Amino acid sequence: MRYDKLILTILALAAIHLPPLHAADSKAITQLRNLTETDQLDQRCDLEGMERLKADKVIAYTFSNPVRTATEVMAAGAVFRRNGEWYRLSYECKTSEDRMNVISFNYRIGSRIPHEEWSNLFLYP
Repeated sequence: MRYDKLILTILALAAIHLPPLHAADSKAITQLRNLTETDQLDQRCDLEGMERLKADKVIAYTFSNPVRTATEVMAAGAVFRRNGEWYRLSYECKTSEDRMNVISFNYRIGSRIPHEEWSNLFLYP
């Protein structure tokens, strides 16, 4: 029992000192604040995906429309581009109430999308 309390105390203290996950730079945050709440959520989650995947583009709606709450995006039909190639992507992103900080971002990378399918999906090189 005492061991459990010690572990919980250590975890609580560590959480206090950790910075937010992949905090966006101040310029991006300033630009996000000028968007609608839905666009803030979408763009913040796209930025997080780009950072984590080392991608230059993330699109949440290529294969299916994402499901949203006020602070979450669930995108089962997303894609991302890295090194000139597009890949399928599924992700769940949860943000703070103001949508400026990502609390969690869980994802699964799918298969590479063949070049011959790009134009039908409105993807570009």
